[in-house]
Amino acid sequence: MDISKTAAPDRSPTGPDAPETPDADYRPSDHERERQRYRRSRKRRHTWVSTLCTLLALVAVGAAAIASPGWERVDSLFFDGSEFRSAFPDLLRGFMLNIQMFLVAEVLILVLGLLIALVRVTRAPGLQPLRLAATVYVDVFRGVPTLLLVFLVGFGLPALQLQGTPSEPWVLGVIALTLSYTAYVAEVFRAGLNSVHPAQRNAARALGLNERQTLRHVVLPQAVRNVLPPLLNDFIALQKDTALVAVLGPLEALRAAQIKADYDFNYTPYLGAALLFIAVTIPLTRYADRLQRRAARRTWAGAGR
Repeated sequence: MDISKTAAPDRSPTGPDAPETPDADYRPSDHERERQRYRRSRKRRHTWVSTLCTLLALVAVGAAAIASPGWERVDSLFFDGSEFRSAFPDLLRGFMLNIQMFLVAEVLILVLGLLIALVRVTRAPGLQPLRLAATVYVDVFRGVPTLLLVFLVGFGLPALQLQGTPSEPWVLGVIALTLSYTAYVAEVFRAGLNSVHPAQRNAARALGLNERQTLRHVVLPQAVRNVLPPLLNDFIALQKDTALVAVLGPLEALRAAQIKADYDFNYTPYLGAALLFIAVTIPLTRYADRLQRRAARRTWAGAGR
């Protein structure tokens, strides 16, 4: 007899604890269909009401601005179309430098922030001097305003006249941004590492993983997943703060807008630079919100189990 073709006895659970299975013959009752129609109509009504309220608010704000006494001067100084078209190529070239600074600083911040976080969470007695240095670093550079740090690094580091010191203003700006944001990102990573339950470590050690393997395969993946939304928020702020490097003189977007505005006595280039930053930060913000909602749903699902 072929055992693979032998019918196995049905041991599926029955009673109140039996799992629910979808019924192909299920048909919603009239009352259930009525509830579904009501929910769909309510959702459409809420969408229309929210859209209408938003449009009315925008119209009210626009009407108030246009009716203000100084609107004609503001329109000529900030919304000059010809000025915007003439300045936009220079602004776009400068904004590419902002993107370059952002990408370089982001990689450095991720690596250094993770290393500092790992040093701070370790409990090895021999690493106490490193833990103390990491704590002092985080406390100091989180307390110094980023703009002040750009001044200190941009003008103080070349003044030391050390061999190998970079002289390019944008490189000095990247160093300042890296020093500032690494302190914030290190604390974000440390919070993620501490959020992993100790039972995860114990289970990994029980399976035969050593400390390094536990950190790499168990703790770090969960920690990074937990802190991904706040990390994105920090990098959104970093993208905007690349404009602070303009005080050192590199021809990035804000500096290009400033030169154009000073030459033509028109502030429309500043608006153009702001639109370039918005074009990058808004998609990143929406993506961060999506990750936060996904993390919240995962947390609720875990709590439900």
